[in-house]
Amino acid sequence: MSTTLERPALDTPRKVPTAKDTGTLLKGQKRAGWALLTPALLHSAVFIVIPVVAVLVLSLTDYSFGDTWSWVGFGNYADLARDVDFLASLWHTVLYAIVVIPISMAIALAVAVGLNQKIRGLGFFRTAFYIPTVTATVAIATIWLWIYNPGSGLANGFLQLFGFAPNRWLADPATALPSLMVVGIWQGLGTKIIIYLAALQGVSRDLLESADLDGASRWQRFVNVTWPSLGPVQFFVLITSIVGTFQVFDLVYVMTRGGPGSDTRVLVLDIYQNAFQDLKLGYASAETVIMMIVIAAFIGVGRFLQKADTND
Repeated sequence: MSTTLERPALDTPRKVPTAKDTGTLLKGQKRAGWALLTPALLHSAVFIVIPVVAVLVLSLTDYSFGDTWSWVGFGNYADLARDVDFLASLWHTVLYAIVVIPISMAIALAVAVGLNQKIRGLGFFRTAFYIPTVTATVAIATIWLWIYNPGSGLANGFLQLFGFAPNRWLADPATALPSLMVVGIWQGLGTKIIIYLAALQGVSRDLLESADLDGASRWQRFVNVTWPSLGPVQFFVLITSIVGTFQVFDLVYVMTRGGPGSDTRVLVLDIYQNAFQDLKLGYASAETVIMMIVIAAFIGVGRFLQKADTND
C-alpha cells in the first residue's frame, strides 16, 4: 500500500505597497478628514468669520439701519476716543475682569481641592455649587436684587447683626460695581469647579504617592505636583473667564441698567444701547472691534504668564 505525501502549499507572497498605493491611501485619508471637518468649518465660517469681517467693515461706516450710509474710515474710532460713556464702560469692564477673574479662579480651585477629598455629602456639594451656572441670569439677578434691597434685603440684615449701618449697595456709586462683582464671582464658580475637579482627578497618583514617601506636606504636594499638572487647565479656565467677563451684560442690565449714573456701565451694555436704541450700528461695530482687541490683549497676557509659570 503506497502513501502519497503531499507538499504543503506555499504561502501566497504579499504584495509590497508601492509609492502610488501609499499616495492613494493618504489622499483618501485627507478626503475623509476634510469631510469630517466640513460641518465645523461651515459653522465657523457662517457664525464667526463672516460676522467678524462684517463688523470690521461696518466699523468704518456710519451705517444706521437706513438705506443710505457713507464710508467714514477711522472716524468712529476717533469719536470713541472722545466718548465719555465709552471710556467709562471700557474702564468698568476691564476693572470687572481684573477683579472677578483671579478671585473666582482662586475660590473655584480651593473648593475643587476640597471636593476632591473623601467627605460626606460630596454629591450634594457638587450639585449645590453647580446650580448657579445652569440657572437663568435673570432669575439670579432677581434673587440678588432682593439680597441687596436697602430696606429688607438679606445683606443689610446680616450687617445689622454686627451693628453695622445698612448700605444702599446698588444705589451707592462706591458699592454698586463691587456688588455686581460679587454676583459675577458667585455665578461663575460652578463651571470652574467642575473643570478643576476633573483635572485634579487626573493628577498622577504615582507622583502624589512618591511625594508622600519623600515626606512632603500637603502644601508641598500641591505646589510641586498638583499645581504644575493643572497648567493647561488653568489656561483654559483663564481664557473662558476672560471672554465671559468681557461679555457681561444681562446681569448688569437687570440689576442696575448701568447706574447709578454710569458707574456700572459696561462695554456690552454701551454697544447694545448704541446699536439697538440709538441705531448707530457702525459706531457700535467700532466698539466691538475695540472689545475684541482688548480681549486678545488679555489672552496674550494670560498666555505669557502661563509660559512663565511653566518655565519656572
